[in-house]
Amino acid sequence: MFKKMKLFKKWTAIALSGILLSVYLWIPPALAQEAPPQRKALFGDLHIHTSYSLDAYLMLSANTPDDAYRFAKGDRLPVLNGEPDQTNKLSEALDFAAITDHSEFIGEVEMALDPDNPCYNHPLAKAIRNEPKSETLSLLAYINLVLGTTFSEELPERTKYGSTACAADARKSAWKKLQDTTENNYEEGVFTTLHAFEWSSAPSAANLHRNVIFKDTNLPEEPFSIFDSQAPEDLWDILSGYEQNLGTTVLAIPHNSNVSANRMFAPKTFEGEDIDPAWAELRAKYEPLVEIIQTKGGSETTPRYAPDDEFADFELFPEGEGNLGSYGYLREALKNGLRHEASLGTNPFKYGIIAATDNHNGSPGDTEEYDFIGSHGFSDNTPALRLTNIPPGWEPFPYFTPGGLTGVWAEANNRESIFEALQRKEVFGTSGTRTKVRFFGGWDFPDDLHEQTYAIDYAYMTGVPMGGDLMGEDIINAPTDKAPKFLVMAMRDADEKGVDIDRIQVVKGWTKHGLTYENIYDVVWAGDRPKDPDTGKVPPIENTVNVDVEAGKVTFDPNSGKDELMTVWEDPDFDPTARSFYYLRALEVPAPRYSAYDYVDPSVTDEDRATFDEFGVPLSIQERAWSSPIWYTPSPEQLEQGEADALTVSDPSLVPLTEAETIELFASNLVKIANPNTGEVFANFYGPIDIHQNGRWLPIGSTEAQYAAVHIGEKLLNAGKYEIAGNQIGFNLEDGSEFVAELFDRNGQIVAARDDEVGYVNYQVDVLIDVFDEPCCPESVSVTEDVCEDENVNHKEFWNRIIQKVEKHYSTK
Repeated sequence: MFKKMKLFKKWTAIALSGILLSVYLWIPPALAQEAPPQRKALFGDLHIHTSYSLDAYLMLSANTPDDAYRFAKGDRLPVLNGEPDQTNKLSEALDFAAITDHSEFIGEVEMALDPDNPCYNHPLAKAIRNEPKSETLSLLAYINLVLGTTFSEELPERTKYGSTACAADARKSAWKKLQDTTENNYEEGVFTTLHAFEWSSAPSAANLHRNVIFKDTNLPEEPFSIFDSQAPEDLWDILSGYEQNLGTTVLAIPHNSNVSANRMFAPKTFEGEDIDPAWAELRAKYEPLVEIIQTKGGSETTPRYAPDDEFADFELFPEGEGNLGSYGYLREALKNGLRHEASLGTNPFKYGIIAATDNHNGSPGDTEEYDFIGSHGFSDNTPALRLTNIPPGWEPFPYFTPGGLTGVWAEANNRESIFEALQRKEVFGTSGTRTKVRFFGGWDFPDDLHEQTYAIDYAYMTGVPMGGDLMGEDIINAPTDKAPKFLVMAMRDADEKGVDIDRIQVVKGWTKHGLTYENIYDVVWAGDRPKDPDTGKVPPIENTVNVDVEAGKVTFDPNSGKDELMTVWEDPDFDPTARSFYYLRALEVPAPRYSAYDYVDPSVTDEDRATFDEFGVPLSIQERAWSSPIWYTPSPEQLEQGEADALTVSDPSLVPLTEAETIELFASNLVKIANPNTGEVFANFYGPIDIHQNGRWLPIGSTEAQYAAVHIGEKLLNAGKYEIAGNQIGFNLEDGSEFVAELFDRNGQIVAARDDEVGYVNYQVDVLIDVFDEPCCPESVSVTEDVCEDENVNHKEFWNRIIQKVEKHYSTK
């Protein structure tokens, strides 16, 4: 209790000192702006499902929207139909919540549960009611009705049951009931509810879901669903229509980009067309935020795309088709957005960061690791299921998390203040704890600002908070060494169950000449751990988690770090000519993951534990909080200066290769494509080209000798295809994405411009060896442009000889 009061008093003193600011420090008039009314951190959950969502109902989740709101306000409730003894309660009530039941099938649930509905006795209604309750029948209904429909690549069609006149009425009725419940639970100043629904596009199981959040009560008759369209562009058009026709204010929040099959942040429309300025503007307007973590894993980044980030491997699903590809991860999107802004004039991925649960038990904010009892009905309602279960079409449950929480800095606990905080992106996400973070950027912060009682007001008046923009225009006449400074602050949850902070990091991303880069800086940390002089990284803090199966106990030291950390940090690598962003990441000390408590539960067997161990999921976790970014945009003069030495496709020295020249360059050659700026290298053997100019990659040693490509470069795998069209070469990377580039001759040197690097020519192309410059087949057999003519030749031996030549080339380097 003493620690809680001490923290509260200190942060309150910092926040309430604006009236003394002018006494302490003079602010240059050119920098000063009016400080906003004092803002406080509020915590909520903007992604919750109840029994109104068909998938939740079929998993026997019993809580209604009204139950969910009562749970968020602190009531103890059961979470599973038929299990009255399985209840849970938040240790601290939420400040706000939004029920986001799926717009798809909301009418079907209504028809099945309303005896007065004319379709109540329809066979599908009976299957949904599933009385008496059977988990097997529910699972079959879920697979056939939900997954079988929503995962269609083509526009899904409603069932005959869902296409009836009574179904249309039922959708409107259910939506109206949800609205009434949302209104009835709104207590201005105490607990805020927001009207919302989830649009659940998932073509071929690629997650493109969005939660749609309304500021006010001017709402449509029924929510938009994937039966209307699977395309995000159509959703944005509908939201625009809501604004124009209903006078409402609305936004959409993408989630689970980690399982979008490389589509969530791709620079393509839903139909595969190139994006344009209008597309970028519409996306930026209606999607200002993104979920960074929820129960189905984290979407910040992965070690594949952030190999130098030792904390990148956080609550990730194992690699598979659904989560490969850089267009599924937020940090990559933030970096790519910078270069799209350079070509389109608008950054379509200028996202603020939130987090949520996606809880399907009607239990908003149920993120506490120590008493987690699942989030998806009967599929994970026991410790053994959470440790070992693999639901159909999903990842193993040990990789799931309790989810995260959204923090907002708002003047008051009401709809207007909270929604406006979401719009201006003065928001942050946590992995489920109530760690508070603040992040400000400016040009003239004093180095000791974090020690001053007026710090927050000064930061608002002379800088920008998270979600804001620093402009190069502000330093155009400043010394060349002018760099932004950042006020970084993190405070542990003041509740007794809170955990200390290990460190605060600043994550930076930037773009230069169409390429993107990142760096992670440890800026303040607990203890006296020195930075590694070579890497600049702070050593890990001690992990005190102990899991004792025999004693049935889990212990750790929650106070092994600091209860708060803050400092002023200046970017030591600032380039005023490069677009960039910065966000804060605060890590807590290691604590037990929910799986640790399940692991020692007496109901769990040694066989269950052995199964869990095979997954390799940790028993401890470093919970964290992420601020929304602050962006830096150079002035036009600075951008022009940065472009002075850039090579683009418009350069008159570049001559596009013809298709014949491109084929001659690649067919049957070992070719290296290298980026001298980054050191990235793609070196491959390209097999012959067929009459359609399409080749197929074949595994090393394949007996199919007609077309082949042996991948030598670190980033390549025996993937699906390569293709030549005009002066363009395309091939697959190991993460399932494609490298596509245009080829040019520049004074005898072949160079390449990758398609997603917005017109910059960043690659050199060199033929290392021509594998057919001497026979590879037995001497008695000649080599044609396709294959050894003698059908009796051992094709495996033929290709092995080619591979030996390639390997010999590398072994002599």
